[in-house]
Amino acid sequence: METNESDMGFSKDNLKGFILALLSSGFIGASFIIKKKGLRKAATASGLRAGYGGYAYLLEPLWWLGLITMIVGEIANFTAYAFAPAVLVTPLGALSIIVSAVLAHFILKERLHNLGVLGCVMCIAGSIIIVIHAPQEHPIISVMEVWIMATQPAFLLYVGSVIVLVFILVFHFAPRCGHSNVLVFTGICSLMGSLSVMSVKALGTALKLTFEGKNQLIYPETWFFMLVVASCVIIQMNYLNKALDTFNTAVVSPIYYVMFTTLTILASVIMFKDWDGQSGGSIISEICGFIVVLSGSILLHTTREFERSSSFRGSLIPASPSLSTQLCGGNGELSKHDEENVAPSEEFCLRRQELY
Repeated sequence: METNESDMGFSKDNLKGFILALLSSGFIGASFIIKKKGLRKAATASGLRAGYGGYAYLLEPLWWLGLITMIVGEIANFTAYAFAPAVLVTPLGALSIIVSAVLAHFILKERLHNLGVLGCVMCIAGSIIIVIHAPQEHPIISVMEVWIMATQPAFLLYVGSVIVLVFILVFHFAPRCGHSNVLVFTGICSLMGSLSVMSVKALGTALKLTFEGKNQLIYPETWFFMLVVASCVIIQMNYLNKALDTFNTAVVSPIYYVMFTTLTILASVIMFKDWDGQSGGSIISEICGFIVVLSGSILLHTTREFERSSSFRGSLIPASPSLSTQLCGGNGELSKHDEENVAPSEEFCLRRQELY
């Protein structure tokens, strides 16, 4: 019976994790839009954007509402990791992109092209494939077991590599091209996110065992994982705010999702050995599902970029830069000069977000 459940990848725990992941995606997707509205409102009131060191958004109620929405989503996500493997839970974050895209279409007036709808469908289809072939986790009886996994040489090498890359991005690349290259801020978020998910899963497992009567709070390792979670989340939140305020939501959301999901799955496979015991067919199906989700995310992004470029064709404002331009752009001084001479309509405000 256990073997069949594992082969199907849809045990009771996986089902709980799946439902919690869906709820999480809904709340987190909405939080992107609410927070961005708050960031815009705060920037208008103070004149200093979060992407350039401003913290006026801390006094903006709308931003706090977005933060609370994100916290609710993260709590659901946190709980999902306690029941299901990261290989199942993390890719379902693509659904938050769909929520974000739909809400951005109606609230931020960022148009969703018909092909963008196809991208949404691809994300959903890929997620279904992943859910069907998701692995069943091996039972964990103590947080010490997780600690042994976290201190194995392969995972320690991954952690060391992440820390070195984050330091390079923060101290070398962020001051030089953080406001012209979308990969800098999102890269920092994604790298730290992969570590936070591993710690969240460890902490969630410890709390789950504690609620089941096996107290794990007596182990210092549990509190260490809690400290890592708090540290990583603070760093993620800071640089996610910078990314959202500097670049358009349609740019940040899919790129952040692709990088974060890829790194998290890699970290989970190294630490928790998610694919051990799975057949080659199941692993290939999961990878294919993941590729479909990534393709849908990219299609959703690129069609929205094309729609914005087309809508401004023939106007006095230059066409929207392509994704390659955003990834490899210059310092954006000309764009900032143009910003001062553009009428403050909603469409033009969206335009300025991209031209930084």
